[in-house]
Amino acid sequence: MSSAICITAICPTYNEAGFIEQVIRFFVDSGPAGKELYIIDGGSTDDTVSIAEKWARKYPFIHVVPNPDKFVPQALNIGIKMAKGKFIVRLDAHTEYQVDYFDKIIETFHTIDADIVGGPMEAKGSTTVQKAIAFATSGSFGIGNSKFHRIGFNGFTDSVYLGAWKQSLFEEVGYFDERMVRNQDDEFHYRAKSKGRKIYLNSEIKSFYFPRSDYASLFKQYFQYGLYKPLVLKKISSEIKWRHLIPLFFILYLLILPAAFEFPPIVLPLLVYVLITIFLSFFNDQPLRVKLASLLVYPILHVSYGAGFLTGLIMLNKLGSQKMNSVL
Repeated sequence: MSSAICITAICPTYNEAGFIEQVIRFFVDSGPAGKELYIIDGGSTDDTVSIAEKWARKYPFIHVVPNPDKFVPQALNIGIKMAKGKFIVRLDAHTEYQVDYFDKIIETFHTIDADIVGGPMEAKGSTTVQKAIAFATSGSFGIGNSKFHRIGFNGFTDSVYLGAWKQSLFEEVGYFDERMVRNQDDEFHYRAKSKGRKIYLNSEIKSFYFPRSDYASLFKQYFQYGLYKPLVLKKISSEIKWRHLIPLFFILYLLILPAAFEFPPIVLPLLVYVLITIFLSFFNDQPLRVKLASLLVYPILHVSYGAGFLTGLIMLNKLGSQKMNSVL
């Protein structure tokens, strides 16, 4: 491993022509001097590769590498196996990074006894729907009590947004599970933690994530999160939390709602849910359009994740881990 390279950044891409240049520009303008970037592309059909290759011709520390398997865990593993840096950092094309992002990562590794570090998932948007999603996912009612959604939190946790890892960690823990189209970061971080590795969240490692821009994409995204979560929790059962299960219970509750015709009190929890949703959507400083959009975002988050979790649980019980992976 070359001692001159401190940071290896890996950015999985697929049709990111509208975003990839801003990520590359951030990388070039940021410290430290000793760094390299691997753009691992899953077969983009837009200008992603040509844009990245233009920058690679100018900067020899930028590499564009094909990912025949297309998906994120394969891309990460390709980059990790090529990495020369002491620390490996995942970048996402839909995220903006503060210019000292890498410097804060290095500083955290040098001052905290941790194997994985990262910052909070701070979402922001340019459209009404994005702003509503950013607002809803910043509170515990929207996505549970996960620490990496708490903007000011500093301390040890079970996962971080994107993540930065000591290169030696992969020799000890293994690579990303390539069966996980979603939740591959959760699975890896849970696995590392189960083996005694430490994960630290530093709120000074700042980035800004842009969520989905329409309701259908949001539903699909969180359905997939829920779909793969039972498989993750089967592998690392020590990381089962109430926040993983509550959306499942919500879906099961909705399935028995028709019984309200015979037993009307069954509808009371739904009324409480609706009142909480209305209260959180409107009693805030967001613009009116964002408040109205939040009324849809909250139930989409909960129903899609819960439905995905229930589907994943059924598939896991019927097919088992290996067959489920082959189907998914």
